[in-house]
Amino acid sequence: MITFVVGILILFFGYIFYSKYVESQFGITDCDTPARRINDGVDYVPLGENKNMLIHLLNIAGLGPILGAIQGILFGPVAFILIPVGCILMGGVHDYFSGMLSVRNNGAQITELIKKYLGNIQYKFFIFIVAVMLLLLASVFVYTAGDLMAERFFNQSDFSLSNPIVISIYVAIALYYVLATLFPIDKIIGRFYPVFGLLLLTGTGLVLMGFFTHGIQLQNIDFTQINQHPLKQHIIPMFFMTVSCGLLSGFHSTQSTIISRTLETEKSGRRVFYGMMCLESLIAMIWAAGAMHVYSLNLVPENMIGTVNVINNIADVFVLPILTFVVTVAVVVLPITSGDTALRGLRMILGEAFSLSQKEIKNRLIIIIPIAILIVSIIFWAKTNDGSFTLVWRYFNFVNQLIAVPTFLYASVYLYKCGKNYLMTLLPGLFYIFITTFFILNSKIGFNLDYEISKLLAGFVVIISLIMMYKCKLVKDKN
Repeated sequence: MITFVVGILILFFGYIFYSKYVESQFGITDCDTPARRINDGVDYVPLGENKNMLIHLLNIAGLGPILGAIQGILFGPVAFILIPVGCILMGGVHDYFSGMLSVRNNGAQITELIKKYLGNIQYKFFIFIVAVMLLLLASVFVYTAGDLMAERFFNQSDFSLSNPIVISIYVAIALYYVLATLFPIDKIIGRFYPVFGLLLLTGTGLVLMGFFTHGIQLQNIDFTQINQHPLKQHIIPMFFMTVSCGLLSGFHSTQSTIISRTLETEKSGRRVFYGMMCLESLIAMIWAAGAMHVYSLNLVPENMIGTVNVINNIADVFVLPILTFVVTVAVVVLPITSGDTALRGLRMILGEAFSLSQKEIKNRLIIIIPIAILIVSIIFWAKTNDGSFTLVWRYFNFVNQLIAVPTFLYASVYLYKCGKNYLMTLLPGLFYIFITTFFILNSKIGFNLDYEISKLLAGFVVIISLIMMYKCKLVKDKN
């Protein structure tokens, strides 16, 4: 229990002090934000700080902070330290700069920021990567949320396309995605997300209360055996690829740029971007603790360890039966509220890429209609091919962490040009170049190379990247 409490304290004091330092290095002003200056009534709409906080929390909190925590705690109590430290030094920094640099650039999306600060070659590479990632995420979350709803609200066990109930749920979710993407942000997302956000916090809060009312067994960190993963997976790189949303997620850089167009003041950025990342990390810590407890008591069948099913075990142990419905609804909401904003982010990115103003609904339809067709095709493929979901999700995890890299790098260029501490973003960027390269070289879904060889090659890639940054961008821009 001590390790868990220490982790919570790291998260709390890290936010209090380090986020203020990060804010001071960025240098906020009193200038009008894009929400006030442009205000097109669709994507650029001023929203209050509290509403922005809850919307952004739902944007970034898909199943990742819960599922990632349930899987990450298999490494042992070291997760209670790595999650908050990673959040404070990397995740919060990433989310803050991705949002605030977008604010400074008229609400530009991640791809446009890559083009401005890193160049056209990087832009062409990452616009394809980001677009594919968002498309896959939206597609996967249609049937992930659909299967969860079918199982928990309609008692279905057949999730194939031959089940009319499942098909109906998929269609309903997909239609909601399209409407939420087409409508102005304050009409659907602005009205319902704050409620959904409170529901998520309530569900997680009920689990936390259960720690005190029912008791909880948590291990403390053992420095003689840091890694306790039952399958002997290596902490580096696997932990940092597994616990994404609660520690660092590149996906967030596509969501911060949505809120950059609704932020009323730059001063709100620290609480909205950095603060909500820390709150997501806290959510991950709580679910990780619940998972450790049910694992230690052997309450989870071996074939279900690390899966979404563990959520039910945790709720059954820590939440009163009459209130487990709240936890279930909160969990079901998560993939829905990340999937629709993934689609919205994709629309905005493509709108910028093709210079299509998104104020006119016809331009929004021009982008959304072919995307909707692609989503239907991906869902059909995924549901008719065994193992496709697992494969897509593994590649998504890789791409998700990969796109965190350019955000750190263009933030480093910005800070370097301003004469500020660019190492706070450059070092995490280099670390994740190492992690993602190491993973794809060593993983079976990648090149499946020897662990030590993969580590050596990943280190070499980091050195080359650092040299290229200084020669081709940082030094050039400074001069």
